[in-house]
Amino acid sequence: MEDIPIETPKPLRDVEVDYNIDQSKCDKCKDKPCLESCPIDAVFIDPNDGHTKIKNTCFGCVLCRNACPYDAIEMTTTFSPPIQENVPNINTKLCKACGACVMACKTGAIHLKSTSDGAAYSEIDEDKCVRCGYCFRVCPTDAIKYGPILPKSIKGGKAIAINHDDCIGCMTCSRVCPAKGAIEVSKISKLPYINPAYCARCEECMHSCPSTAIKYSSRKKAYANYSKIKSYEMVAEIAATDTKHLASDISKLDEVYISLSSYLSSKFDEDYSRNDKELNVTDKLKIDLELLINEDMEVEALEDLFDSYLIKSEIKAYNNLCIGCGECLEVCPVDALDLELPSNITIKDNCIHCGKCVSVCPVDALEVYDEFFKTRENEIYYCRSFVHNIRDANFNISNYKCQACGICTNFCPSDAIKIEDDKLVFNEDKCIYCRNCELICPVKAININVNKF
Repeated sequence: MEDIPIETPKPLRDVEVDYNIDQSKCDKCKDKPCLESCPIDAVFIDPNDGHTKIKNTCFGCVLCRNACPYDAIEMTTTFSPPIQENVPNINTKLCKACGACVMACKTGAIHLKSTSDGAAYSEIDEDKCVRCGYCFRVCPTDAIKYGPILPKSIKGGKAIAINHDDCIGCMTCSRVCPAKGAIEVSKISKLPYINPAYCARCEECMHSCPSTAIKYSSRKKAYANYSKIKSYEMVAEIAATDTKHLASDISKLDEVYISLSSYLSSKFDEDYSRNDKELNVTDKLKIDLELLINEDMEVEALEDLFDSYLIKSEIKAYNNLCIGCGECLEVCPVDALDLELPSNITIKDNCIHCGKCVSVCPVDALEVYDEFFKTRENEIYYCRSFVHNIRDANFNISNYKCQACGICTNFCPSDAIKIEDDKLVFNEDKCIYCRNCELICPVKAININVNKF
């Protein structure tokens, strides 16, 4: 490996990286994507001979190898085994068999054991112990002795979490963690995540992360994020073992939503006013779902099914009001409007319901509205909301659901969405919040949260 003196940006466990770069292949490449892919700038072009080389700060994440379009980089990474704590040692003479450590143990590794003379003390099962150190912290008699690595105290109210938007998937954190079971790898995203119940907050992973994706978070947020990831994992496991069964029930959920929304939409049409409307449908939805889904499944927390579920966006033209001014034609971003004088508006199928035409019409001859299910205070509402201009909204993407298929980018009328490095990138300045991407996303990974609701 090229031995160029440079300060390693983050302290790492010992790692041995063997690499070979085929310069004949490398010379064919003009863009050099390997340079941009390295999170610590360890890949460089030697100014003396023009060859691509790797610094001794490389920790072997192999992102450069994966980015090379000519397979010019061969790399083998060998990590030293993580330094792990020894199993805590219990001084039986100090132990009062109070049970505090038994209650604190997250894995059930500690139990009380009695002796022949009637005394009792705590004992640790080495196979179950994850070396998290919680038993040490709760012992009131200082009977439990602990090793040198993990902290003897922890920051109150804080937990360590991994930001998957910054994580590069090198798995260095999983290799350096001294507590078994604290860092798991998602079967869906293939990225590591932290179980806050097992994490001892020793900060080894934080110090070794090359992309600074691991930071302190509130315990409430960390547990909520962990629960969310585990929920996706459970769904993925169910889907893997019983895909046909689950797909049938999911299609029935959509069947209930669409059927109910069609009925409610017709009821809304009976009111000709352009005031926003909503109906509480919690009980109705629950009854309909329980009648349709498999008998082994039970509806418990209906509000957890979605936060906001867009059903449709509609546009209507009232030719009896139109004066044929043509203002709407000038602002339509997709040329979805035609005007046949004196005053006959035709709306094409490519309309994206952005609301721009409504904002410029001087006689209210155009009407745009969204219909959607919305959760509020543990109740489900079906709503119709009228759009008077470009929506005041926030764009949200679920990286767990998103498959980077590119469908949204192909249909975005303002080029506000693009795919870079297999991730969706959003440009807030370009977006007109038409919600077209939300409607066409096949995995419901996109949610446009309209602020006024």
